[in-house]
Amino acid sequence: MARTYDGIDFKPPKTVGREAAKGLKLRERFGRGGTEVGVGRARQLEKGDPVPPNVVRRMSAYFKRHNVDKRGKNWGREDDPSAGYVAWLLWGGEPGRDWADRIKARMDKADGKA
Repeated sequence: MARTYDGIDFKPPKTVGREAAKGLKLRERFGRGGTEVGVGRARQLEKGDPVPPNVVRRMSAYFKRHNVDKRGKNWGREDDPSAGYVAWLLWGGEPGRDWADRIKARMDKADGKA
């Protein structure tokens, strides 16, 4: 049964789109980081399009899975970024993680999981 989430805004904040755009630029410049799925996500976030609930859940899971990438060499360096850093940005970076986790928590509450 499909769940509706009245009152939840699935449009990502502009900060999320800016991080995704930065990831796209770094990927183009350095030729590394992310997958085609990540590139597609970045384009969606950059445009500010609403993100479907199942994708918000995927975003939250992505950030949990890839938090370990922050330990990699060149994390956060924009002059020679790690592939993991570029991929993280494609998904919206820190603002994307915070937003996805916040929206997922609201969805979980609406689903009676919280």
